[in-house]
Amino acid sequence: MASSSRFALFFLVALFSLSALLCRSPVAADEQEDEADPGLVMNFYKDSCPQAEEIIREQARLLYKRHKNTAFSWIRNIFHDCAVQSCDASLLLDSTRRELSEKETDRSFGMRNFRYLEDIKEAVERECPGVVSCADILVLSAREGVVSLGGPFIPLKTGRRDGRKSRAEILEQYLPDHNESMSVVLERFAAIGIDTPGVVALLGAHSVGRTHCVKLVHRLYPEVDPNLNPDHVPHMLHKCPDPIPDPKAVQYVRNDRGTPMIFDNNYYRNILDNKGLLIVDHQLATDKRTKPFVKKMAKSNDFFFKEFSRAFTILSENNPLTGTKGEIRKQCNMANKLH
Repeated sequence: MASSSRFALFFLVALFSLSALLCRSPVAADEQEDEADPGLVMNFYKDSCPQAEEIIREQARLLYKRHKNTAFSWIRNIFHDCAVQSCDASLLLDSTRRELSEKETDRSFGMRNFRYLEDIKEAVERECPGVVSCADILVLSAREGVVSLGGPFIPLKTGRRDGRKSRAEILEQYLPDHNESMSVVLERFAAIGIDTPGVVALLGAHSVGRTHCVKLVHRLYPEVDPNLNPDHVPHMLHKCPDPIPDPKAVQYVRNDRGTPMIFDNNYYRNILDNKGLLIVDHQLATDKRTKPFVKKMAKSNDFFFKEFSRAFTILSENNPLTGTKGEIRKQCNMANKLH
């Protein structure tokens, strides 16, 4: 009888121990997964490739010295990549027989200089093969573009991995067009956590670069948009003499004639003076939700930089692939071959 009682007690203890172990197992697995995937962190490559960020910085500076417009391209890249579902360098993928590249969509008209990102990638690969993602290179080069043009240095987390699929089919669902209503623009950015002052600051990237005539002739022909500053119209007509410009022709208007190569708040003074080139520029300066922030940024470059840095950081962290998701591409313009 005593033997039977001891056996029963032993059985109960074993059963409770097993139950407790089973209950703990999912938690332990989650903890192990968290340890394996820290997500985005500062200095992600400090052990695996300590020189990564410095190499990207130096390469970006060298390329900017040789080709000034690379900085504009890098800044635009982060908008077109990170705003479309995930910050995973899907923008950089070339078209295949099955998929159209995001680079070749109408919404990406005028984007260029992708080959220089490959130069940066090659330099990083020579130091640390197969370690640093194209997604991180895209984001960090955008930061260097801002700095090269006189904008703020923005501390950014790294650890993104590269996607394998183009998002050309859904791009227009995420990326607002320059002729969209301000409500649509604000809604699209709010969906990724960027508030109204953040949107106003991000559009301040129009402080630099240029706009192709294709994107603005509808404000000049057949009649001039009465919202345009009449003093600015002759310059626009001189730069865009054709009602139907050739998309391949070098016909552009500088976004900011005053300080075209400086990332500053002059853009906001221009749009308050009705000198914005795009419909979205005009709306930004007149919509009651955005105008107060436009006026504040026109007065304070520091406020512009502060809000831009905050919104840029949020954009750079939009739904990244981390841990074991995605891959580290060998070349930024194509996904790795799966064997």
